Amino acid sequence: MALTSFLLDLLEDPVDHGALLYVPSKDVLYNPRLRVAYQVRDSIPVLLPDESRSVSAEEERSFHDDAQARYTGPAD
Repeated sequence: MALTSFLLDLLEDPVDHGALLYVPSKDVLYNPRLRVAYQVRDSIPVLLPDESRSVSAEEERSFHDDAQARYTGPAD
């Protein structure tokens, strides 16, 4: 199940407090500034820095190319 718009409006990266890119097809929240991804497990974002993982350039491109990806934070 995808994360709700309400939750996405509230989420931010726990390290730099910036917006994250939510990629529902990969169950990932991605921080492009730090190039790390956080897993979404059973519709629960796991925003623990120790559980984040590095992202390759190819994977980063796939995140940005995903038509359903959207940034967290309030919609403009």
